[in-house]
Amino acid sequence: MRGFFEHQFLTFKKSHLRNLIALARSDGDFHEAEEQLIYKLGVKYGLKEQHIKKMIANRKEFSLVVPPDHEQKMDQLFDIMQLIYADGIVEPDEIAFCEDTVLKFGYKKEIVNWLLDLFATEEVVTPQEWEGAKTYAKRFVK
Repeated sequence: MRGFFEHQFLTFKKSHLRNLIALARSDGDFHEAEEQLIYKLGVKYGLKEQHIKKMIANRKEFSLVVPPDHEQKMDQLFDIMQLIYADGIVEPDEIAFCEDTVLKFGYKKEIVNWLLDLFATEEVVTPQEWEGAKTYAKRFVK
């Protein structure tokens, strides 16, 4: 049996993955590279492939779950940026989704262009670079 905090953590990670699935569907084309990344992230967060498959198959509309702090918001934005670039095409619908997300997260919309530029110029954003980026991103908080 799972403890309360383990259940809360799992619920948060499922919400995080649902946000990514909604983004992947936002341009009307759930690309194979996006699906592979969602599976990879889901497994990384401790979800079983069968649960991820059910989440992807579920067409129900999900409401965005806002992470409780800057660190978690930025980590979710990191995954969102990975997903935006997963298929090699940055679609206007994906950018609009991201802009809506950052506003709900309490950031200025300008953070989206900064993140897009960061991920477009870097082949891989290292963990050390991301830690520095999270600190820099505090200037975009409303």
